[in-house]
Amino acid sequence: MQTVREGGVTVRVPEQPDAGAGDAVFYNPAQELNRDLTIAALRAVRARDGVETYLDATTASGIRGARAAADGWDVTCLDVDPEAVELARANLRANDLAGAVRRRDANVELHRNRYDIVDVDPFGSPIPFADAAVRGTKRLLCVTATDTAPLCGAHFEAGVRRYGAVPRNTEYHAEMGVRVLLSALARTAARYDVATTPLLTHATRHYVRTYLELDTGGGVADDAIGELGFVHHCPECLQRDHEYGLIAHPPPACPSCGGDQTVTAGPIWLGPTRDRAFVSATADALDDEMGTADAAADLLTTLGDELDAPTHYDQHRLCKRWSRAAGPMDAFLDRLQDAGFSASRTHYGGTTFKTDADVGAIREATAGDG
Repeated sequence: MQTVREGGVTVRVPEQPDAGAGDAVFYNPAQELNRDLTIAALRAVRARDGVETYLDATTASGIRGARAAADGWDVTCLDVDPEAVELARANLRANDLAGAVRRRDANVELHRNRYDIVDVDPFGSPIPFADAAVRGTKRLLCVTATDTAPLCGAHFEAGVRRYGAVPRNTEYHAEMGVRVLLSALARTAARYDVATTPLLTHATRHYVRTYLELDTGGGVADDAIGELGFVHHCPECLQRDHEYGLIAHPPPACPSCGGDQTVTAGPIWLGPTRDRAFVSATADALDDEMGTADAAADLLTTLGDELDAPTHYDQHRLCKRWSRAAGPMDAFLDRLQDAGFSASRTHYGGTTFKTDADVGAIREATAGDG
């Protein structure tokens, strides 16, 4: 066992040099950013809605629940592993924190009881918990998915099976994963006349994290489903178009280059993946005791500035396709904006950007770069 200090609590966790591989209770130090942002997001929603109860549905070492308890939440931690339950209890006691820890399947608990905030952070796909999590959440559902290969289309068949959508492995694969996950959760919630609104979503390293505000009613659930649709992607010239709706109408040929290799992804979430006001409130709730405060603040700033376009481009990928040297990103984006288009950086990578220009207009507007 090793001792870890994080966000004002000190916990004992198994030593796991391979980031959680093996049979030991799972603990991933690389998820500290995830946990810091979780506490900040919880503060933001508490300040807005006055909520109190928090369920850590897959607690493992208990570090997420301990941090929430230290921040004043009425915490319940669950796990099916008896060693995880004992470790989570010990970590709460060691920090003199109140909180219930139970050996129970999250699906069972969430069909019996409801909580203001439910946090589902499993190893792998969250989909096995999705139905129960929607039923058991009053206000905010927090979800992590670490199975990014199926989400982004790299493991195509697994992505189709788990998420009920056709994912495509494109140069914007991380955003594809984000939007496949949001689509699956929106469709799950709609079955119970519940609407999902993403307040904060990010793809970091090898996971996707989202915070969904839930609202009840057939009308609002219909509105959420209305944010679903399809992306038609041309791998030849990198043009992409999108359409809303649950029936795809792929073009017979790429409207930009005339190629016949266009592929379709969906149904995916085409709407905004975050609420700017909530992102700002989350940034304000960061504190210096968080080990990743600077990185979290930078991420939130980028997220707040991102355009709402459903896909992004990679400057280097485009320039390679055009046999052109890639220039400085700021100058590249300035040229797009000078040509009358909107453009922003994205959190998906240092050379990624969103714009309302199509691929032909991007090429023409930035022809002086490089």
